[in-house]
Amino acid sequence: MTLPLVGRTVVITRATNQSENFVKALESYGAQVLSCPTIEIREPESYDRLDEAIDHLYGYDWLIFTSTNAVEFFLRRLAHQSRNVSDLDELKVCAIGAATAERLRAAQVHVDLTPVQSKAEGVFAALSEFLGGVDQLRNLNVMVPRAAVARDHLPKALEEAGARVDIVTSYQTAVPADLDRGRLSAMLAGSADCIAFTSSSTVRNLALLFDTHDLGAVLQGLTIACIGDVTAATAEEYGLGVDIQPTNFNVTELARAIAEYYEGK
Repeated sequence: MTLPLVGRTVVITRATNQSENFVKALESYGAQVLSCPTIEIREPESYDRLDEAIDHLYGYDWLIFTSTNAVEFFLRRLAHQSRNVSDLDELKVCAIGAATAERLRAAQVHVDLTPVQSKAEGVFAALSEFLGGVDQLRNLNVMVPRAAVARDHLPKALEEAGARVDIVTSYQTAVPADLDRGRLSAMLAGSADCIAFTSSSTVRNLALLFDTHDLGAVLQGLTIACIGDVTAATAEEYGLGVDIQPTNFNVTELARAIAEYYEGK
């Protein structure tokens, strides 16, 4: 039996330290994978706000993690403050998706809620249902550790429902300093069949690299795969037609969707 991605080359834009599982999933379908991360995860400019939030954990009802990166940097700083994960026992914890929940559980942090939809809208809906209605969000104290720049849909929705939300910068994303536009151009113009985007930042950073708001010409002839509808919407903003998008928003399902797309050809 021939694997569906044999003879196909997929370019992935995910951060290097997060790409292993995605690469393995694609290779399991026979793909040749070219890694060209357009995003790098870095420490925040300052940990002051995160340190202050950790010092006042007792003041929060919910802790909401919207990425594995947020978990990593939060737990790292928790340890730096000589605090234990058991200090989170009195809080309710929400993880945006299975990977984030898995990382929390691996660190012995309980997870009370994981939405069906791994995006901000899914978190808000799941939290409202968990509590018995949107009205129950009123006066809740919520901490959201996250990137320095991120979507504001969730905190705004929570605040509109009457919750008090602290957005706490835990890390930042940036264009990798060593990203070579010439090398990337050659890669895209060569044997690449498909390019996969795993966040809106990976799309924006690629556009920034090529100094354009229209990636359609840059990626002409390539199949465009996006991990979810938020990333797909960003891709469309930058002139891309999205060909592949999984139902469940994770890299395993994205690799499966890419394989199924080419299997149908």
